[in-house]
Amino acid sequence: MRRLKLDHLQTFLAVAQYHSVSKAADALHLTQPAVTSRIKALEETLGTELFERNAKGMRLTQRGDLLVHYAQQFQHLTNLVEERVVDAHAVEQLLRLGVSETIAQSWLPDFVGALRSTYPKLRVEISVDISLNLRQQLMGREIDLAILLGPISDYTVDNAVLPDVPLSWFRAPGADPDPAAPVDLAQIPIATYAKNTRPYRELREAMFERFGPEVSLFPSSSLSSCFRLVEAGLCVGALPVSLAASSLAEGRLVQFDPGWVPAPLRFSASYLSEPRNHLVEAAAGMAQQIARAEI
Repeated sequence: MRRLKLDHLQTFLAVAQYHSVSKAADALHLTQPAVTSRIKALEETLGTELFERNAKGMRLTQRGDLLVHYAQQFQHLTNLVEERVVDAHAVEQLLRLGVSETIAQSWLPDFVGALRSTYPKLRVEISVDISLNLRQQLMGREIDLAILLGPISDYTVDNAVLPDVPLSWFRAPGADPDPAAPVDLAQIPIATYAKNTRPYRELREAMFERFGPEVSLFPSSSLSSCFRLVEAGLCVGALPVSLAASSLAEGRLVQFDPGWVPAPLRFSASYLSEPRNHLVEAAAGMAQQIARAEI
């Protein structure tokens, strides 16, 4: 019998988990023909069929079900080797990273810099989107690590909880330089996060409760646009304090207190727990450390 190959066993476990060649291919960053070829090679090596193919997908045979236990042991040993033996400078992988704009506008450069410093050969792909879309991309295996409004409550997902991001009210200085000058939130538009986000929903509900349905909101998927609108005096905004430092220092914005501030934003670095990936776990932990240092 030919020797077993670890990549064949890893592919076998992925197909067994997802009951699908296409989903396993997405999870392993392989083409479907490559997955099919590996399964066929493994079956030829073992001299037995491991899956029954039908319209509902790939179903384990009795011998395939028996192999799962041993393959998981091989996978566990492989993860331990990657974690404890392999030099980080030798890691050549692709990390597909999805981040919300709040993170992209704050400590994302420091995070990517730390990743590249620790793993010089690591390739990083970055997509910036709202948390709802990032969650869907993570669950669909389109990205490996999502830094989003979380945590994600799903048994297949592990979450590294990040520090809260406090919000504050901002306005343009205008004619009155007094930061304590009253602002009537019922009479001026409010710049906020995009409609399909939790911050927008929470702000809308709170403002409707206080001022009724006539409150005017300016939702935007671009936080930088929100700040520019506020600086131009077109609206006020309840926005992340961490992103306003330069505008406050340069006198383009002032903070004010209308007697109520939205709850801080909670983010998480979330990733799928299976198949286990030491690099993604390490990246989530690194994001947690950097966020704590920055916020």
